[in-house]
Amino acid sequence: METLQKIALVFTIIGAINWGLIGIADFDLVATLFGNMSLLSRIVYTIVGICGLINIGIFFHHFSEHDHH
Repeated sequence: METLQKIALVFTIIGAINWGLIGIADFDLVATLFGNMSLLSRIVYTIVGICGLINIGIFFHHFSEHDHH
């Protein structure tokens, strides 16, 4: 499970950087690399979203472990 967590974190960081670029410079790196809402772009966006959900689960699991100690 640790490998999945690391992969999810990497994709979440990529997504955060992309959102930062959109907010700061109005530049969507994913769309630039793979095309605006192309199939590949949509796959990347979907993977980043799923990884964000995985990280939410990890956060709450980690948070609940601290409550029991």
